Amino acid sequence: MRENNTLKGNATATKITDKASALGWNDVLENDGAEYTVLPEGEYRFQVVGFERGSFPGSDKMCACNKAQLKLQIISGQGTVIVYDDLILHKKMEWRLSSFFRSIGQKKKGERITMNWNTVPGSEGYAYIVVNKYTDKNGNVRQNNKVGKYLDYDIGKMLSEDEFDDIPEDISDLFD
Repeated sequence: MRENNTLKGNATATKITDKASALGWNDVLENDGAEYTVLPEGEYRFQVVGFERGSFPGSDKMCACNKAQLKLQIISGQGTVIVYDDLILHKKMEWRLSSFFRSIGQKKKGERITMNWNTVPGSEGYAYIVVNKYTDKNGNVRQNNKVGKYLDYDIGKMLSEDEFDDIPEDISDLFD
């Protein structure tokens, strides 16, 4: 079970806990499980609705280190989809961390920044989402979505049509 802690606006950080998930022998069942939508490959706008600090146990190629566990919500014509993505805090993965922070507008290409994880929940950006095919533990072939790559922040994409119409033609008026 996931316990939600509100951080910023409607964004939440999720903390995994199982204390309240045990069922009694005579408990009532009502949750049939959600239908899972798999989006076709493409560019999608996302919002970070969950963030946890975690640990990467290490592998043959990388030592144990911290990782950010992200829960991204994508709302599309096919429905709302949650995509989970782990960002490993290791020098070998610095390019992916930079890509993520550029996608949410916190970094520009070539710029040095200190990662500000407190502002990640509620952030919005664009990512190229791919279809991931895998075999589950029962041998069934399944599909889900994964982040193929994060796309650089583009204010024009981030504004809705109504907001875009409110931008003055001569933006120099904004600085007077």
